[in-house]
Amino acid sequence: MTKKRALVFGGLLLFILLSITLYQPEWLFKVLEKQSPKVIYSVNIQKPIVAISIDDGPDPRTTSLILDILKQHEVRATFFLISSNVPGNESVVRRIVEEQHELGNHLTVDKPSISYSPAEFEDELLKAHTQLSEFGMIRWFRPGSGWYNTAMLSILEENNYRAALASVYPFDVIIPSPFFASRYILWRIRPGSIVLLHDLGSRGERTAKTLARVLPELKRRGFGFATLSELVPLEE
Repeated sequence: MTKKRALVFGGLLLFILLSITLYQPEWLFKVLEKQSPKVIYSVNIQKPIVAISIDDGPDPRTTSLILDILKQHEVRATFFLISSNVPGNESVVRRIVEEQHELGNHLTVDKPSISYSPAEFEDELLKAHTQLSEFGMIRWFRPGSGWYNTAMLSILEENNYRAALASVYPFDVIIPSPFFASRYILWRIRPGSIVLLHDLGSRGERTAKTLARVLPELKRRGFGFATLSELVPLEE
Protein backbone atom coordinates (compact mmCIF):
# COMPACT_ATOMS: atom_id res chain seq x y z
CA MET A 1 0.00 0.00 0.00
CA THR A 2 1.38 3.39 -1.00
CA LYS A 3 1.70 6.21 1.49
CA LYS A 4 -1.10 8.13 -0.23
CA ARG A 5 -3.43 5.13 -0.09
CA ALA A 6 -2.52 4.51 3.53
CA LEU A 7 -3.44 8.10 4.41
CA VAL A 8 -6.74 7.83 2.54
CA PHE A 9 -7.53 4.49 4.25
CA GLY A 10 -6.56 5.91 7.65
CA GLY A 11 -8.72 8.98 7.11
CA LEU A 12 -11.67 6.85 6.03
CA LEU A 13 -11.30 4.57 9.04
CA LEU A 14 -11.13 7.58 11.36
CA PHE A 15 -14.25 9.02 9.73
CA ILE A 16 -16.12 5.74 10.22
CA LEU A 17 -15.07 5.50 13.86
CA LEU A 18 -16.05 9.11 14.55
CA SER A 19 -19.39 8.59 12.80
CA ILE A 20 -20.15 5.51 14.89
CA THR A 21 -19.16 7.36 18.07
CA LEU A 22 -21.30 10.37 17.26
CA TYR A 23 -24.31 8.46 15.98
CA GLN A 24 -24.19 5.84 18.75
CA PRO A 25 -26.22 3.31 16.70
CA GLU A 26 -28.62 0.95 18.45
CA TRP A 27 -26.79 -2.13 17.17
CA LEU A 28 -23.60 -1.00 18.88
CA PHE A 29 -25.32 -0.97 22.28
CA LYS A 30 -26.86 -4.36 21.55
CA VAL A 31 -23.37 -5.74 20.92
CA LEU A 32 -22.03 -4.17 24.12
CA GLU A 33 -24.98 -5.42 26.17
CA LYS A 34 -24.58 -8.93 24.75
CA GLN A 35 -20.89 -8.97 25.66
CA SER A 36 -21.53 -7.55 29.15
CA PRO A 37 -25.14 -8.31 30.15
CA LYS A 38 -24.42 -7.11 33.69
CA VAL A 39 -23.99 -3.53 32.39
CA ILE A 40 -27.08 -1.46 31.64
CA TYR A 41 -26.98 0.92 28.65
CA SER A 42 -30.71 1.21 28.01
CA VAL A 43 -33.91 -0.72 28.68
CA ASN A 44 -35.96 -2.51 26.04
CA ILE A 45 -39.45 -1.05 26.47
CA GLN A 46 -42.15 0.36 24.23
CA LYS A 47 -43.49 2.85 26.76
CA PRO A 48 -41.96 6.33 26.28
CA ILE A 49 -40.10 6.41 29.58
CA VAL A 50 -36.44 7.45 29.96
CA ALA A 51 -33.91 7.97 32.73
CA ILE A 52 -31.84 11.12 33.23
CA SER A 53 -28.49 10.50 34.96
CA ILE A 54 -26.03 13.13 36.13
CA ASP A 55 -22.38 12.48 37.04
CA ASP A 56 -19.69 14.09 39.21
CA GLY A 57 -21.60 16.11 41.82
CA PRO A 58 -22.42 17.33 44.30
CA ASP A 59 -21.59 20.97 43.64
CA PRO A 60 -22.89 23.58 46.11
CA ARG A 61 -24.15 25.83 43.33
CA THR A 62 -24.74 23.88 40.14
CA THR A 63 -26.39 20.82 41.70
CA SER A 64 -28.97 23.17 43.17
CA LEU A 65 -29.55 24.72 39.74
CA ILE A 66 -30.09 21.26 38.27
CA LEU A 67 -32.42 20.28 41.11
CA ASP A 68 -34.46 23.45 40.57
CA ILE A 69 -35.00 22.56 36.90
CA LEU A 70 -35.90 18.95 37.72
CA LYS A 71 -38.36 20.11 40.39
CA GLN A 72 -39.94 22.62 38.04
CA HIS A 73 -40.68 19.87 35.53
CA GLU A 74 -41.46 17.16 38.13
CA VAL A 75 -38.67 14.90 36.91
CA ARG A 76 -36.66 12.52 39.07
CA ALA A 77 -33.11 11.61 38.08
CA THR A 78 -30.19 9.45 39.19
CA PHE A 79 -27.14 11.32 40.51
CA PHE A 80 -23.81 9.46 40.36
CA LEU A 81 -21.83 11.24 43.05
CA ILE A 82 -18.08 11.42 43.66
CA SER A 83 -17.74 10.88 47.39
CA SER A 84 -14.86 13.35 47.87
CA ASN A 85 -17.25 16.10 46.76
CA VAL A 86 -19.70 15.31 49.56
CA PRO A 87 -17.94 16.87 52.61
CA GLY A 88 -19.31 20.38 53.04
CA ASN A 89 -22.16 19.61 50.61
CA GLU A 90 -24.18 17.24 52.78
CA SER A 91 -27.22 19.51 52.61
CA VAL A 92 -27.15 19.28 48.80
CA VAL A 93 -27.09 15.48 48.95
CA ARG A 94 -29.94 15.48 51.44
CA ARG A 95 -31.94 17.66 49.08
CA ILE A 96 -31.31 15.18 46.24
CA VAL A 97 -32.75 12.39 48.40
CA GLU A 98 -35.60 14.46 49.86
CA GLU A 99 -36.78 15.35 46.35
CA GLN A 100 -36.91 11.60 45.55
CA HIS A 101 -33.97 11.39 43.21
CA GLU A 102 -31.68 8.37 43.31
CA LEU A 103 -28.02 8.24 44.34
CA GLY A 104 -25.34 6.26 42.52
CA ASN A 105 -21.67 5.53 43.23
CA HIS A 106 -19.08 7.25 41.00
CA LEU A 107 -16.13 6.36 43.29
CA THR A 108 -14.03 8.76 45.37
CA VAL A 109 -12.32 10.92 42.74
CA ASP A 110 -12.79 11.85 39.08
CA LYS A 111 -10.45 9.25 37.57
CA PRO A 112 -10.83 6.41 35.04
CA SER A 113 -12.03 3.50 37.17
CA ILE A 114 -10.32 0.97 34.93
CA SER A 115 -6.91 2.37 35.90
CA TYR A 116 -7.22 0.80 39.38
CA SER A 117 -6.03 -2.68 40.20
CA PRO A 118 -8.88 -4.98 41.33
CA ALA A 119 -7.93 -4.49 44.98
CA GLU A 120 -7.70 -0.72 44.59
CA PHE A 121 -11.02 -0.62 42.76
CA GLU A 122 -12.83 -2.51 45.50
CA ASP A 123 -11.26 -0.28 48.13
CA GLU A 124 -12.39 2.88 46.31
CA LEU A 125 -15.85 1.42 45.70
CA LEU A 126 -16.35 0.61 49.37
CA LYS A 127 -14.93 3.93 50.57
CA ALA A 128 -17.42 5.78 48.40
CA HIS A 129 -20.21 3.41 49.41
CA THR A 130 -19.60 3.98 53.11
CA GLN A 131 -19.91 7.73 52.65
CA LEU A 132 -22.83 7.76 50.22
CA SER A 133 -24.91 5.10 51.95
CA GLU A 134 -25.36 7.45 54.91
CA PHE A 135 -27.91 9.23 52.70
CA GLY A 136 -29.79 6.21 51.34
CA MET A 137 -29.54 2.88 49.57
CA ILE A 138 -26.89 2.74 46.83
CA ARG A 139 -27.13 0.00 44.22
CA TRP A 140 -25.86 1.57 40.98
CA PHE A 141 -22.29 2.22 39.90
CA ARG A 142 -20.97 4.17 36.94
CA PRO A 143 -17.30 3.77 36.02
CA GLY A 144 -15.23 6.91 35.60
CA SER A 145 -14.61 7.58 31.88
CA GLY A 146 -17.03 4.75 31.02
CA TRP A 147 -14.51 1.89 30.83
CA TYR A 148 -14.77 -1.34 32.80
CA ASN A 149 -13.40 -4.88 32.80
CA THR A 150 -14.54 -8.30 34.00
CA ALA A 151 -12.71 -7.97 37.33
CA MET A 152 -14.62 -4.76 38.09
CA LEU A 153 -17.94 -6.39 37.19
CA SER A 154 -17.21 -9.34 39.47
CA ILE A 155 -16.37 -7.01 42.36
CA LEU A 156 -19.56 -5.04 41.76
CA GLU A 157 -21.65 -8.21 41.81
CA GLU A 158 -20.00 -9.39 45.02
CA ASN A 159 -20.94 -6.07 46.63
CA ASN A 160 -24.55 -6.03 45.34
CA TYR A 161 -23.92 -3.36 42.73
CA ARG A 162 -24.81 -3.15 39.08
CA ALA A 163 -23.05 -0.98 36.49
CA ALA A 164 -25.00 1.53 34.42
CA LEU A 165 -23.69 3.51 31.48
CA ALA A 166 -25.96 5.29 28.97
CA SER A 167 -27.35 5.12 25.45
CA VAL A 168 -27.56 8.90 24.96
CA TYR A 169 -24.33 10.78 25.71
CA PRO A 170 -24.22 14.25 24.12
CA PHE A 171 -20.44 14.66 24.61
CA ASP A 172 -21.08 17.49 27.08
CA VAL A 173 -17.58 17.13 28.53
CA ILE A 174 -15.81 17.78 25.23
CA ILE A 175 -18.41 19.92 23.42
CA PRO A 176 -19.30 22.76 25.82
CA SER A 177 -22.59 23.70 24.17
CA PRO A 178 -26.05 23.35 25.76
CA PHE A 179 -27.51 23.91 22.29
CA PHE A 180 -25.60 20.94 20.85
CA ALA A 181 -26.36 18.75 23.88
CA SER A 182 -30.06 19.60 23.70
CA ARG A 183 -30.36 18.93 19.99
CA TYR A 184 -28.36 15.71 20.31
CA ILE A 185 -30.54 14.36 23.14
CA LEU A 186 -33.76 15.21 21.32
CA TRP A 187 -32.40 13.50 18.19
CA ARG A 188 -31.20 10.31 19.88
CA ILE A 189 -33.81 9.76 22.61
CA ARG A 190 -35.87 6.55 22.48
CA PRO A 191 -38.15 4.72 24.93
CA GLY A 192 -35.90 3.15 27.54
CA SER A 193 -32.96 5.48 26.89
CA ILE A 194 -30.54 6.43 29.65
CA VAL A 195 -29.21 9.97 29.22
CA LEU A 196 -25.83 10.95 30.64
CA LEU A 197 -24.98 14.54 31.62
CA HIS A 198 -22.42 16.07 33.98
CA ASP A 199 -22.44 18.30 37.02
CA LEU A 200 -19.69 20.37 38.71
CA GLY A 201 -18.70 23.91 37.78
CA SER A 202 -19.28 25.00 34.20
CA ARG A 203 -20.42 21.48 33.25
CA GLY A 204 -23.21 21.72 35.78
CA GLU A 205 -24.22 25.14 34.45
CA ARG A 206 -24.48 23.67 30.96
CA THR A 207 -26.48 20.71 32.22
CA ALA A 208 -29.01 23.00 33.91
CA LYS A 209 -29.43 24.92 30.63
CA THR A 210 -29.66 21.69 28.64
CA LEU A 211 -32.33 20.24 30.91
CA ALA A 212 -34.30 23.49 30.80
CA ARG A 213 -34.48 23.06 27.01
CA VAL A 214 -34.90 19.29 26.80
CA LEU A 215 -37.38 18.41 29.54
CA PRO A 216 -40.36 20.47 28.35
CA GLU A 217 -39.89 19.22 24.79
CA LEU A 218 -39.67 15.59 25.88
CA LYS A 219 -42.81 16.00 27.96
CA ARG A 220 -44.52 17.58 24.95
CA ARG A 221 -43.59 14.46 22.98
CA GLY A 222 -45.21 12.30 25.64
CA PHE A 223 -42.12 11.02 27.44
CA GLY A 224 -42.13 10.16 31.13
CA PHE A 225 -39.13 9.97 33.42
CA ALA A 226 -37.85 7.47 35.96
CA THR A 227 -34.83 6.76 38.11
CA LEU A 228 -32.69 3.81 37.06
CA SER A 229 -34.21 1.60 39.75
CA GLU A 230 -37.67 2.44 38.41
CA LEU A 231 -36.75 2.09 34.72
CA VAL A 232 -34.91 -1.25 34.72
CA PRO A 233 -37.81 -3.39 36.05
CA LEU A 234 -39.90 -2.19 33.10
CA GLU A 235 -37.77 -4.28 30.70
CA GLU A 236 -40.04 -6.17 28.30
